[in-house]
Amino acid sequence: MSAVRVSVCMATYNGAQYLAEQVDSILSQLTDDDELVVVDDGSTDATVAMLEALEDPRVSVRRTARNLGYVGAFGEAMAAARGEYLVLSDQDDVWPAGRVEVLVAALSEAEVAVGNVVDLEHRRPLPSPVRRTPWQLSSSTSRQHRRNLLRIWAGVIPYFGSAMALRRSALERVLPLPSYLGESHDLWIATVANVDGSIRHLDDVVVWRRLHETNASSSRPRSVGPVLRARLMLLRLAVEARRRRSRPQQMRER
Repeated sequence: MSAVRVSVCMATYNGAQYLAEQVDSILSQLTDDDELVVVDDGSTDATVAMLEALEDPRVSVRRTARNLGYVGAFGEAMAAARGEYLVLSDQDDVWPAGRVEVLVAALSEAEVAVGNVVDLEHRRPLPSPVRRTPWQLSSSTSRQHRRNLLRIWAGVIPYFGSAMALRRSALERVLPLPSYLGESHDLWIATVANVDGSIRHLDDVVVWRRLHETNASSSRPRSVGPVLRARLMLLRLAVEARRRRSRPQQMRER
């Protein structure tokens, strides 16, 4: 392996409007031994040009051969990362100071770490889609792995990919992403981590989320059909996570 310590993995698509502020907040927290891996999924705006204009050796930009969607682009970014610690990032948020080190420190105790998200404008927690109360993780629930899996299925736990980090060792079970995973790569990672019994919830806020009409994940309630399809997919993910956990080590290394 290379000497890269932290790999920030970002998927971009027509993100030029907000990208500069996010990249600035990321690079200010990286050392010369870290990297920002960007997979662009067919942008038609200035996204790629902005990234290439940085001329920063820590930044690498890859373009997908065809449109994969944000889940597929994140999968490619994680596969290309060289670091021991992978920190996921959206293209349009802002990182509070200290985010990287808080997440990396948490990974000394678990293979996946996830913190809290507040909105960028007001710095308030996002509302729960179920009870409209503040939606936050608590460190006290980190070891409630079975309950966390039920919370994932019920849609009541705030596992945001933009607030996640994972150790390289977790990739052998996270990748390749299941072929039917068309959304919620973050819930897949959290499912794997809870099945493995190795996830750490942080009380810390690690993302200032920019809310706008083109967010990849919407906070608007969905109709019954999409909700039922999502619940079925989450059950399939839990079964797949258990299968990957139980397969022999030599099979995982192929």
